[in-house]
Amino acid sequence: MCRQPRPEIGDKDAGFTILEVLIAIAVVATVLTAIGALTGATTRGVRSIEQHLVIVETARSVLASLQSSTPLSSTETAGELYGNRWRLDISSFPVGPVIPDSPWVPATVTVRVQSPSGAALNVETVRLQPKTK
Repeated sequence: MCRQPRPEIGDKDAGFTILEVLIAIAVVATVLTAIGALTGATTRGVRSIEQHLVIVETARSVLASLQSSTPLSSTETAGELYGNRWRLDISSFPVGPVIPDSPWVPATVTVRVQSPSGAALNVETVRLQPKTK
């Protein structure tokens, strides 16, 4: 078995074979595809988190705008804030055991926020307000 000597640098037979070049190109293409897919998934995740944050901030702002000194009435209010539509529903709390001497009356406050893309958030809470005489 006779081995041929390795070609020297500068020799016309020196260099990579076509098979080695094709394998290197395939490996680089696979790595770039994986990096592209990861970047796309990260971008979609960040966009989703930002959208959710804006929806939550809209709901927080609507709830914070309720005056604590003003009694809530059973009503429905709607509007738009930060590009999101919101609706505020205030209703009487389903009464359980009544405390007769309590100066407070519970009210159910529901905020629904919907983004232009259709994502929605519902927040339901209970607010105590002074009992009217």
